Amino acid sequence: MPNRRQFLAASAALFVTRRLVAEPAAAPSVITVYKDAGCGCCKEWIKHLSKNGFVVTAHDVANLPEIKRTMFVPERLASCHTAVVDRYVIEGHVPAKDIRKLLAEKPQLQGLAVPGMPSGSPGMEQGDRKDHFEVIAFTHDGQSRVYSRY
Repeated sequence: MPNRRQFLAASAALFVTRRLVAEPAAAPSVITVYKDAGCGCCKEWIKHLSKNGFVVTAHDVANLPEIKRTMFVPERLASCHTAVVDRYVIEGHVPAKDIRKLLAEKPQLQGLAVPGMPSGSPGMEQGDRKDHFEVIAFTHDGQSRVYSRY
């Protein structure tokens, strides 16, 4: 017959095992990227996403401004590619960790953007050069605020 310590250890092991079986690992997030076929930095950003656990589907499109318009991306926040993950729009070189935070928190936003193409942002690495940049959260009606700073 097991002593009290052995009984508690076995009970704890059973509890942990049941939790692991009952809570399967979350599936990776799928992100769809719309980009220009010739854009090299978009390809580098896609690599950044893949390295950070996202499953990426990329589409080369001829009319990115139309996609941005239909996804309510304010012109002042535009960059070289537009993506969709879950119900959110991701504009430009947004770091994967900010996308993960967005998906975890699920705020009432249209999406996140890194306007322009700042050096040092994911996909825009240029040696030691790193510009300061902001990730901007925006709503469908064009309101915005700083989400994070780099």
